[in-house]
Amino acid sequence: CRARPNLRVHLAGVRNYEVMAEDGTIDYSVHEAWNEATNVYLLVILVSFGLLIYARKNKRKIMRIFSVPPATETLPGNNFYDNIQKVRLRQQLEMYYISRKYDQQQNQNSADSTQLLME
Repeated sequence: CRARPNLRVHLAGVRNYEVMAEDGTIDYSVHEAWNEATNVYLLVILVSFGLLIYARKNKRKIMRIFSVPPATETLPGNNFYDNIQKVRLRQQLEMYYISRKYDQQQNQNSADSTQLLME
């Protein structure tokens, strides 16, 4: 049996990882770590690709989520005076309807009294 030399892999100047174990068998820990990292990269690529396809199909939904509603610059003073004007207008309408009702009652009472007088 021929002896194999110890093979070393140097990664980014940090550590030396032995590919061959001391007893001459191959150390698969580096390969397993590389496989796991590759699987993670593949998974990330597939998920990114799926999200890209989803984004193309549902672009309007996504844009609606991230769109900012238009800024309405209303001053609190203006809003307060607008509310006061609305309240005042409502009060004026109520007074108008009350006065119309009163006028109709007065006309009806005067018509009743003239009918009584004529009888």
